[in-house]
Amino acid sequence: MVYDFDTEIDRMPTSSYKWSWMKQITGLEDLFPLWVADMDFACPPEVVQALKDRVAHPIYGYTGPTDGYHDGLIKWMEKRHDWKRIEKEWVTYTPGVVSGFSLAIQAYSQPGDKVVIQPPVYYPFRNQILANGRQVADNPLKIVDGKYEMDFEDLEAKIDARTKMIILCSPHNPIGRVWKKDELKKLVEICIEKDIIIISDEIHNDLILGDIKHTPTATISKKAMDRTVTLVAVSKTFNLAGMSTANCIIPNKKLRDEFQAAAAKSALHNNLIGIIAQDAAYNHGEPWLEEALEYMRGNLKYFEEFLAEKIPGLVVYPLEGTYLAWVDCTSLAMDDEKLNDFMLKKAKLWLDEGTLFGIEGSKFMRFNLACPRSILVRALNSLEKAVNNL
Repeated sequence: MVYDFDTEIDRMPTSSYKWSWMKQITGLEDLFPLWVADMDFACPPEVVQALKDRVAHPIYGYTGPTDGYHDGLIKWMEKRHDWKRIEKEWVTYTPGVVSGFSLAIQAYSQPGDKVVIQPPVYYPFRNQILANGRQVADNPLKIVDGKYEMDFEDLEAKIDARTKMIILCSPHNPIGRVWKKDELKKLVEICIEKDIIIISDEIHNDLILGDIKHTPTATISKKAMDRTVTLVAVSKTFNLAGMSTANCIIPNKKLRDEFQAAAAKSALHNNLIGIIAQDAAYNHGEPWLEEALEYMRGNLKYFEEFLAEKIPGLVVYPLEGTYLAWVDCTSLAMDDEKLNDFMLKKAKLWLDEGTLFGIEGSKFMRFNLACPRSILVRALNSLEKAVNNL
């Protein structure tokens, strides 16, 4: 490999939530932090150099997007995801994807309206719906033959006159599904019939580990494009979450105007460093990403084989997209509180407990596999030892 993913980099001096805040958040030290979704890999050197070059200039005043900011995004989406002819004016900046779907909730619904989510799912979906005074309409995913699927019959039953939107996680965090075209087509058909706006969180769109291709929801059809707000960012793809830079792609002018009106009320402004990072990442970061994906596929293979051989009671669900493994720990015969306590205090693993993502995540744990393999090896050895001591 050209790029180095094996070196363990000390993040403790960086005020990293994942590492530096360990004792403050958990009360414990010397844990393996496999929880929050950022990587323990060095960012692409092309991005690091671009940031160094800009920081070398001693003035950091008000700054607009570079030409490469939009051009890089548009070319990236066409090359990687076959979304052709995105227009520059469709793209609206937000400080993050969470900010984006929070603004969408404000723009396209009123207090008391309902917003559909598909648990177990990224917990800020629920939090932001409730924080904005809306109601959550749960459309839980169902497990069929060991794999999660959308429950379209339940979705249709959950939609009523107060239901205005669905927030789709695509690829889905935490369960790792990359939705197939026919699944997205069926979802879009229901949303058209019921006049539901689709907020498609596609922040993990580039992190495809399985033998499958990500399809942007908006590309399913012209009608899909007219009712879809797509949220993307370089944060997960290139390990740039601290840059506070994301993009909302909104082809429909009416929806775009409504979104921008909501954003104007919050007086959001772009981030100088984030602009440079996105420009460099989309325009020069693809070789790094290809090697990072290869490395993480190796981590996934090691993870699956280790558990199958050493702790076969723990069931790893198929991971198609994201670098987050979803593991059923029912065989440990613990309730959720005891399971989390066991992982922290006995196994020394700091994970995201499944119930964060909804009651449907009970007895599950989410493992972040985006780390040097040496960390993963030690973490799994620690887990095996703890399980053997039960």
